[in-house]
Amino acid sequence: MDKHTISLPLPARAALVAALLTLAACASPEKTPATAAVAVSHNAVENAVSAGAPELAPQEINAAREKMMRANQALAAKDYKTARELAVQAQADAKLAQSKAASAKATAAADALNEDLRVLRQEVDRANSGQ
Repeated sequence: MDKHTISLPLPARAALVAALLTLAACASPEKTPATAAVAVSHNAVENAVSAGAPELAPQEINAAREKMMRANQALAAKDYKTARELAVQAQADAKLAQSKAASAKATAAADALNEDLRVLRQEVDRANSGQ
């Protein structure tokens, strides 16, 4: 027998196998994906908040936060299917909020640029008419 091999009597081996099977049965195959989905939705909400969603897309970010809260509650209640579904919805809402915030910022920047161009054109027109 190899010096690294542990020899257990048959009843002990049977008890060990039963304990491992019990642990495996307790671990839900849905828990890991649900936990991961909740974590991803949390990051998506944080990204949207950092992008200015509370000011620029309040309805969407509030929907994302509410669904993320419900996903956390479902996860705590071990309702992994509901937790995953809500987390996926929260992530989609957060991405929409982030996109709307980015769009609003881009529109504001374009409007400011257009105003600067308008003022510049007026100045050029005024300078040209004075010659």
